[in-house]
Amino acid sequence: MDVMSSSLQQQRIVVEQLRREAAIDRQTVSESSAKMMKYITEHEQEDYLWTGFTSQKVNPFREKSSCTAL
Repeated sequence: MDVMSSSLQQQRIVVEQLRREAAIDRQTVSESSAKMMKYITEHEQEDYLWTGFTSQKVNPFREKSSCTAL
């Protein structure tokens, strides 16, 4: 009897999870990709990978100066 109740409890948990997933608002791929493209074009001037850095001092990925032997 205990095995059946634990199995029933597991099935209830699965059903609750499936109900939560079914209630999620979904979008089509074409709608999502259109929104992503709009965001990218609106923010491309702020993207350092696209526009580059104004100077090397601003670039956090620049090569550090090499060590000099004393």
